[in-house]
Amino acid sequence: MKTFLKALVLVPLALVITLFAVANRQTVAVQLDPLGWSDQNLTLAAPLFLVLLLALALGVVVGGGAVWLGQARYRRAARVHAREAARTRAELERVREEAPASRALPAVSAIH
Repeated sequence: MKTFLKALVLVPLALVITLFAVANRQTVAVQLDPLGWSDQNLTLAAPLFLVLLLALALGVVVGGGAVWLGQARYRRAARVHAREAARTRAELERVREEAPASRALPAVSAIH
């Protein structure tokens, strides 16, 4: 079912991207120095679809990086809590081993 849903989304998307590329094959000049401060003419001639798809890909990468950096505190907190949980489990096992058999602590199920 998951494969079918993935295909249901990706096949039309690939078709739209292919049609877009075929319809926008004309070459455009991309000015890399928009203010004209350079003595050299920093222009790049590329097909329009390639320029737009590369801009889209760059936006996805930059946006993903921004989200990843924005979630750093949550990943750090998860690591701290995981270490604390591991220490607590180890201490619980140590206490269970040291406890006399008559006063054995009840088993606690691990929550994952």
